Amino acid sequence: MTDTAPSAPPEYPLLDLIDDPTDLRALPSSALKPLASELRAFLIDSVSRTGGHLAAGLGVVELSIALHRVFETPHDRIVWDVGHQAYPHKILTGRRQRMGRLRQKGGISGFPKRSESVYDSFGVGHSSTSLSAALGMSIAARLKGESRQVVAVIGDGSLGAGMAFEALNHGGPLDPNLLVILNDNEMSISPPVGALSKHLASLLSGRAYINVREGSKQALASLPELRQFVGRWEEHLKGMFMPSTLFEELGFNYIGPIDGHDLDAVITTLTNMKQMPGPRLLHLITQKGRGYTPAEQSPTRYHGVTPFDRATGKMHSKTGTGPTYTQVFGDWISDAAARDTRLVGITPAMREGSGLVSFSERFPDRYFDVGIAEQHAVTLAAGMACEGLKPVVAIYSSFLQRAYDQLVHDVCLQGLDVTLAVDRAGLVGADGATHAGSFDLSFARSQPNLVIAAPADENECWQLLETAYQHPGPALVRYPRGTGPGVALKRGVETLPIGRGEVRRLGREIALLAFGSRVPAAEAAGQALDATVANMRFVKPLDEALILELADQHRLLVTIEENAIAGGAGSAVSEVLAAHGLAVYCLHLGLPDLCLEQAGHEEQLRTCGLDAAGIEHSVRMEMEHIDLYAEASRADQRAA
Repeated sequence: MTDTAPSAPPEYPLLDLIDDPTDLRALPSSALKPLASELRAFLIDSVSRTGGHLAAGLGVVELSIALHRVFETPHDRIVWDVGHQAYPHKILTGRRQRMGRLRQKGGISGFPKRSESVYDSFGVGHSSTSLSAALGMSIAARLKGESRQVVAVIGDGSLGAGMAFEALNHGGPLDPNLLVILNDNEMSISPPVGALSKHLASLLSGRAYINVREGSKQALASLPELRQFVGRWEEHLKGMFMPSTLFEELGFNYIGPIDGHDLDAVITTLTNMKQMPGPRLLHLITQKGRGYTPAEQSPTRYHGVTPFDRATGKMHSKTGTGPTYTQVFGDWISDAAARDTRLVGITPAMREGSGLVSFSERFPDRYFDVGIAEQHAVTLAAGMACEGLKPVVAIYSSFLQRAYDQLVHDVCLQGLDVTLAVDRAGLVGADGATHAGSFDLSFARSQPNLVIAAPADENECWQLLETAYQHPGPALVRYPRGTGPGVALKRGVETLPIGRGEVRRLGREIALLAFGSRVPAAEAAGQALDATVANMRFVKPLDEALILELADQHRLLVTIEENAIAGGAGSAVSEVLAAHGLAVYCLHLGLPDLCLEQAGHEEQLRTCGLDAAGIEHSVRMEMEHIDLYAEASRADQRAA
């Protein structure tokens, strides 16, 4: 363990020699440990300037060096699970000079990305996909007659997800040339949950196993032949304590556990396992945040960081005028739980990110972190609702995608009383396309029985959460990342009428129908355009009476949403107009049909034309087209 890094940037003589892994493989063995020290220091210095994911990468510095030392990348494939830990991999594969633009517009992604580097064999961002992808690559290599190694690196938190077990269950009997590395740091983002993670931790720390193993080493140090015999006995004994039986029953040759920070041991073990045929699993024990004291002491806090002072670890404060939407939700759920003992809170491994820390401390018996298992989270809620509880599922928009079947089949079709608090709806800035909540309105609004609400500000978020909770059926409230426009909260039990919007400004010719986060920008654009502005509040059910009224009184209806245009709220408005046989000019503004890359959130909104200036520009252009079309129609009539 090392202390905090000094404030002055250090020199990196060994890292300066490495442009790609071939340079790493050319280094003498004696240089590898100093290289690990440089890599760790560079990672701390770089992320302290840009922000990003820190603790996970610090835990795999030695593993990253060992993988590129032992395997012939990029011919051999390395698949990183989630990708939070992949910064050392990026630094060693030709992107060190670009780390200064990490997670910024025009810079490199915070996650492995196939279009960014040939060394990124699989694009990731969500957890537990590595084993399935790596198995597919291994099968493809065999079918194509290609000789290559495929390595999947997965954490103990990600291993607890169902998809990882599906891949293990399928892969073993196929006898693929596949190496799985279990990076066991007793962490995911939040502290780990679940039987498997607890089993691994308890076995590794158990006195029986430690005493037997260390005692046998000391007693037999001078008797190599007897030690070899007892070593074989120890492996049998280890099977009673360690998880090898589980993995070997699935068809994987289990090796470990070994210290993931012992670089020599990791390289030697990987070199030996490279020669082994079939499916293998190497169990490494690592420390999240290794080598930087603040991250070692608080790995959850230093999982994802803003820029910070390297010497002290103090993060630079984020700008904002008030509480974030996440904080509003956290306060609301604790308040509601104090009033209603039926309320239970559920999260798939995102206690901190979803704002549930206070709730989990105040109501531990009613707080359920299910681990990285979004499907289970939603169906668990459905089962609770069947028995009269009132579950609230706190989940990111992009993570809800992983539980779509459960939303459809287990909640909506049965009309169960489940409230979904959907955070990070819309663009998410530096996290990029993998975490953007671009599609929840499109995939959710087709579902029967489901109420969908989109608050325009912090106070409305509280009111709509209460409205959804009191509604005796499935309801979804989607809100963006970060802070709102700064509207003061009025805590209480006030609800809003379901399916009713409000007119915030009366204007002429043009009506802006804004949903959720885009209401403030629509109000600013409406002032410049002298347009009517409606805060629609609900995507389902829509306020049809308001839509028909606005259609009757305006030449152009403009829908504005921070969701994909395809199938989103604007499409729902057009469906209402079509159902009533109304021919009205409509302009739909939203997220374009592409994967929008990382940038600042405001930059992303400008790119999509969803800031006030972009809305105004698009509307003026549309009105010019309408006027030109009208003039052409009049000219045709005169000519006739």
